[in-house]
Amino acid sequence: MAKKLDKVEVVTVGVGWTGGIIAAELAKAGFQVLGLERGVETSLDDYNQIKDELKYNPRNEMMNDLSDATLTFRNDLDTDALPIRDNGNLRIGKDTGGGGSHWAAQYHRYFPYDYEIYSKTVERYGKDKIPEGMTIQDWGITYDEIEPYYDKFEKMAGISGEEDPFGPQRSNPYPTPPMKDVPVTKMFKKAAKNLGYHPLTLASATLSESYENPDGQRINACQYCAFCYSHGCQFGAKSDPIITVIPTAQKTNNFELRTNANVTRILYEDGKAKGVLYTDTRTGEEFEQPADVVVMTSYTFNNVRLLLLSEIGKPYNPETGEGVIGKNFCDHHVADGASHVTGFFNEKKFNLYMGAGGLGAIFYDLAADNFDHSDVDFIHGGVARITQGGSGAISHNPVPKGTPSWGREFKEKSLFYANRVLNVNFMFAVMPYRNNYLDLDPNYTDSSGDPLLRVTFDFKDQEHNLLKFGRDVCEDVMKEMGADIIEPSEDIDHISGSFIFQHSSGGAIMGKSPETSAVNNYSQMWDVDNLFVVGASAFPHFSSANPTGTVGAMAYRAAEGIEQFLTNGGGQLIDAEDAKANT
Repeated sequence: MAKKLDKVEVVTVGVGWTGGIIAAELAKAGFQVLGLERGVETSLDDYNQIKDELKYNPRNEMMNDLSDATLTFRNDLDTDALPIRDNGNLRIGKDTGGGGSHWAAQYHRYFPYDYEIYSKTVERYGKDKIPEGMTIQDWGITYDEIEPYYDKFEKMAGISGEEDPFGPQRSNPYPTPPMKDVPVTKMFKKAAKNLGYHPLTLASATLSESYENPDGQRINACQYCAFCYSHGCQFGAKSDPIITVIPTAQKTNNFELRTNANVTRILYEDGKAKGVLYTDTRTGEEFEQPADVVVMTSYTFNNVRLLLLSEIGKPYNPETGEGVIGKNFCDHHVADGASHVTGFFNEKKFNLYMGAGGLGAIFYDLAADNFDHSDVDFIHGGVARITQGGSGAISHNPVPKGTPSWGREFKEKSLFYANRVLNVNFMFAVMPYRNNYLDLDPNYTDSSGDPLLRVTFDFKDQEHNLLKFGRDVCEDVMKEMGADIIEPSEDIDHISGSFIFQHSSGGAIMGKSPETSAVNNYSQMWDVDNLFVVGASAFPHFSSANPTGTVGAMAYRAAEGIEQFLTNGGGQLIDAEDAKANT
């Protein structure tokens, strides 16, 4: 029998970027907020020994234990799904901060086209441009409506960047100047400009200079030590929930952080969320935590799995196309490394050991609908990018194709090319399809007997065509950069469980109608007005670049909506529209 605890006003399930933002904003407004975190509390002191490549990169110390809490994967409805057990393939943060602690800290905004992708595509190209089975829909919010929340996230995180000639309109410049322009980024920019593109320095949440945010939290200047991706920053120079929004919430005295608390159900009765059921992972004891408002702020997979386990909302059925929970799953990280070109330089040497997760150059000329798609076999597009994140001695061992995998020649070329190899990659948008979705696996369970989440996902012609298009762009750039050996990536027949699932979206998507979406544009459930589901699980599709900026913007908007809900006595914050207007 679960022990029933005293009621709180707001409970969040997870304390990373979204949970931290919700907690900080509502606690500052005077509401009592409880943050439940499955892992332990971390601080900068825990990062003092972070420069251990083996521990934090190949062995993924900051990631979830997949021996129990994992998911299963398959390509289509006719295949049995199998569990993913390698942390290198499913990278989900396990402690406070979540992915906001181990991220590379590259920053982007989505485009106006993304938020109205169906309407704008049909308006410019007609309905026939959308392939059969593709389930894109408008997000139920415009870029102009979400822009102030991007601005708020950027000021909180101190984002370093510069104006993009192809980027969406901004209300303010970035809070801090762009990162350093190093020889690698200078070469890329020169080559891209020679080809007619408009490159710029990649926006970054590893900061170019020390910065104090509006809440009084200090983020230090990047030291270019290269321990960003898969690592926390011991210098406090990477924007991270544990040095920004979480301490902001804590200093109000209106926020309690409760760790080692694994939420297993949303308690739901008579159309209302009553609270959550969680287990203390140290003792196995169960607790019932009542709350006026429940906010799901964990990773995409856990948000959707909890809705399905709690039987909230109608599960998506790919056979009929009905239901919304699990609909429109996409994953972007598999597309991140799928379209790229490697270049080996015989006469040029670079200081590749130094770097930062957000150090790089990029151009957006081919993203969204920034060019005419009339004569190409895809919609949307992608961004060409080069980064210098720092090449670790263990994980970085490049040699040209055809080199023996062992012996004298391998050793000689491995040493020679260690600082003479660069990668240009094309991150492209991933569209949703009728048969790409999330549900509960009928065969596999966790140690408590609950079904694992099952992912059904594969690339379609759209993604294969974009991959080839982007690879050609990267090859042109690499040739212009002067590489002596150029090796384009190979085509992908099918996505497999050996790819990296890290930028995952959908399953509780945002929209204008409960017939086609799970939440409104405040991330409020259509079916349960005191339940908010915040994060990339709300994305109806995945744009061409990384999600954190958009996730942060949505979290700030959700916090505003929750405050309105609590202040005004509840109810739906947005009126539903006819589903026909959204697809």
